[in-house]
Amino acid sequence: MGKNKLAKKPRGTLYLVRHAKAGERRSWKGDDRGRPLSKRGLRQAKRLVGALGGHSIDRLLTSPYVRCRQTLEPIAKNRGLTIEERPELEEHIPIDGALQLVKDLAGSSALLCSHGDVIPALIDRLQQEGMEVSGPTDTKKGSVWVIKTQGGRLVRADYLPPPRT
Repeated sequence: MGKNKLAKKPRGTLYLVRHAKAGERRSWKGDDRGRPLSKRGLRQAKRLVGALGGHSIDRLLTSPYVRCRQTLEPIAKNRGLTIEERPELEEHIPIDGALQLVKDLAGSSALLCSHGDVIPALIDRLQQEGMEVSGPTDTKKGSVWVIKTQGGRLVRADYLPPPRT
């Protein structure tokens, strides 16, 4: 009788991107979900292509907000990938859905775009669960957290500052 072998989840890297600079919230008229990137934010989004150029990314997931989608559009175009909208990545909702999504993606090479309340909360929770964190506690617009995974576990997160514009 042979031994049962459990399939190991492969190593992978996840990327958590805070959306690039958007127009001012207080001066935007209408639903905040439709607030677009500013001119500076559009430049940041384009520069993320180069900043992540040497990284393997096979999936793009985003909050449904326009500014998040716009942040990923240059990467999607450059790599020929589609952008998947995920409500778990929206701002001002409980973090549990986003946390489970990130854990489910461990072992893949996915890039997720979200907001200034979601990403720090995710990093904080993952650190509490034992993930090593290297970088500032602040998450600036257009910045990236690079999360190394091993055997289905999120093991280390390193902060990359936003691209210069």
